Amino acid sequence: MSNRKSSATKPVRRRPAKSAFATEQESFWAGEFGDDYTARNRGAQWVASNLALFAKILDRTRNVHSVLELGANIGLNLRALRQLLPAAQLAAVEINQKAIKELEQIQGTTVHHASILDFQPPQKFDLVFIKGVLIHINPDKLADVYDLMFAASQRYLCVAEYYNPSPVAIPYRGHADRLFKRD
Repeated sequence: MSNRKSSATKPVRRRPAKSAFATEQESFWAGEFGDDYTARNRGAQWVASNLALFAKILDRTRNVHSVLELGANIGLNLRALRQLLPAAQLAAVEINQKAIKELEQIQGTTVHHASILDFQPPQKFDLVFIKGVLIHINPDKLADVYDLMFAASQRYLCVAEYYNPSPVAIPYRGHADRLFKRD
């Protein structure tokens, strides 16, 4: 079940129990580490750099009226997209409750409190993107996320992630199996 927020309704949040997660990575991001990430990664400089990136991305598209971000955190990407596409329907999927509270502040954004691995898109979107999130997905579940992106998109897919020619796990802030670089 996904939860939606419109300007007219108050969302009913789904609060996944840690035991309900299929991977260690989901529990990690839904919990205290995800809370700390949310507190650490914020600010106008992030939105400004996202404006530049998404202006280049959107320059290669046409007629984008709906956007879905997978793993939106507090919505720094969506805040930039709101400026570039003021009339677009924006939607976000986020696992962390603290981040959800900030996402809900972005005008006209539908917020789904869910794991990407559990999310069922309620519709197709012109642009579906993931940025800096696939690197944290359990390698065994990567194909599931690709399938989700394809299923949710009616037009464009965008992936912005770390690259490595062969898969490798990198220690992430003192934690093993939380960051994966791959082709």
